[in-house]
Amino acid sequence: MSQATQLPAPALTAGLASATGQRLDDGLARLGIDASEHQRRRLLGLLALLHKWNRAYNLTAVRDVDEMVSRHLLDSAAVVPFIRPGALLDVGAGPGLPGLVLAILVPDLDVTLLDSNGKKVRFQRQAIMELGLDNVTATQARVQAFDAGGLDQVISRAFASLADFVSLTRRLPKAGGEWLAMKGPGAADELKDLPAGVALKQRRRLEVPFADAERQLLILTPEGGE
Repeated sequence: MSQATQLPAPALTAGLASATGQRLDDGLARLGIDASEHQRRRLLGLLALLHKWNRAYNLTAVRDVDEMVSRHLLDSAAVVPFIRPGALLDVGAGPGLPGLVLAILVPDLDVTLLDSNGKKVRFQRQAIMELGLDNVTATQARVQAFDAGGLDQVISRAFASLADFVSLTRRLPKAGGEWLAMKGPGAADELKDLPAGVALKQRRRLEVPFADAERQLLILTPEGGE
């Protein structure tokens, strides 16, 4: 499929103010991400869809579209430097965050979105279709029933406690694979309950543009799996 047919229709982003696009551009620049016009238009298309669907389906508590730029798009994009090529599973993806953003910005990534909520998975599938994303699969299932292992990375943004996230997905990363847990200021307490056999590889502060809340990324590996 060509890029021309994959670009979101202009009508999809027509309702967004130019200031919203500038906010996205400024935020990506602060993150050091050199997004193409193709990627930028897809991100704005995702934002427009999320804002539209949120009115009827309550996909996120964030209502303001400019706040969505920082708290959803840029928050997701902040982990791009830590994403490895290969297969990535986004557990408890909700409306597809961070997985859809990562799929747009890292096009050679193979992303699976996993959530048990039907309306959120319907949104994911609509976004995949309208944005022409051929590197994303949306799956409706509980994580306990998901058995497609051998993954390079498993990421979670707002799924569960760190202990539950690792325990429920323990079988999914391949040898040498990683868990990526996006967390707030309470991560230190959660690390105390890390299951045996799992090691903290990196703990990185995430500087999310236009966001005041503390954000950090915990990168975990099976012990002996680095």
